[in-house]
Amino acid sequence: MIKPAFSTVACPAWPLDVIAPKCKQWGFPAIELRTFGESSTQFACDPALTSPEKLRRLFAAAGTRIASLATSIGFDEPIFPPVIGNAISDNDGTIRAAKRAIDLAIALECPLVRVFGFEIQHAEPRKAAVARIVSRLKKVVDHAHRTGVRVTIENGGSFPTSAELIELIDAVQSPLLGACYNVAVAHNAGEIPAAGVGLLGDRLLNLRIKDLKGGQPVPLGEGEVPWAAAVRAVTQTAAEETLVFEWDAAWFPNLPSADTIMPASARLIMSEVLQGKLPAGTSGAVSAAPQGNARSHAGAH
Repeated sequence: MIKPAFSTVACPAWPLDVIAPKCKQWGFPAIELRTFGESSTQFACDPALTSPEKLRRLFAAAGTRIASLATSIGFDEPIFPPVIGNAISDNDGTIRAAKRAIDLAIALECPLVRVFGFEIQHAEPRKAAVARIVSRLKKVVDHAHRTGVRVTIENGGSFPTSAELIELIDAVQSPLLGACYNVAVAHNAGEIPAAGVGLLGDRLLNLRIKDLKGGQPVPLGEGEVPWAAAVRAVTQTAAEETLVFEWDAAWFPNLPSADTIMPASARLIMSEVLQGKLPAGTSGAVSAAPQGNARSHAGAH
């Protein structure tokens, strides 16, 4: 069965020794750690600020699995000057950053590292931009060979739908690269998230859920994003994808606290996971709250 995780974007000011014991209290058996890389102080809970050995012990003692390491790394930076920039410029900064993230994941015994493709410049042919992004992704996933770590690329920017993720993943041609599918981004791009889950198939390694209303985060079930149908679609596959709930307090500081939101969110997610496991046409004893009616305070970064 899928074991839901939450992202530490929900509590950016809390150190990890405060967060770790809360995971099980809230009902989440796993966690996704958001990182900005070495020397960053943007989040108090950035795993790059603490020794991996200490973090492994901390989360093992809490009975919590580190499911994913989420970065903001993208591979869209143009080569400048064109052509000659390949010889005279340093174009590998994001590749090195992604390799460092993989190294951190190895040390944390974390199976997934999240990256992005991101924006294609308006004047640039799509084919050229995709080729550049794919070339960089190939170098990154090669670094993960025989490490136990896989790279996930999240939809966003110029690649907001499942089909556009597939364009990149299939071009890289590596089992070490899969999809991190953000249902809110896909929904905003006009895609039905449950259909996107089906299209991705076994490329899907991480399903990212949140709810939005008018572009603002709201508790699960109170917004416009059909996240529950996507969760049920994932549970009907044989795969054991990671499911990450994102409550964007890091980017919307006036949101209710994680302590307020997380317990009800975990219960609602597990309700949908269990509902998705029921045979077709079965109402079952598990009652998933309708997406528009949840009244609890349970919402490219």
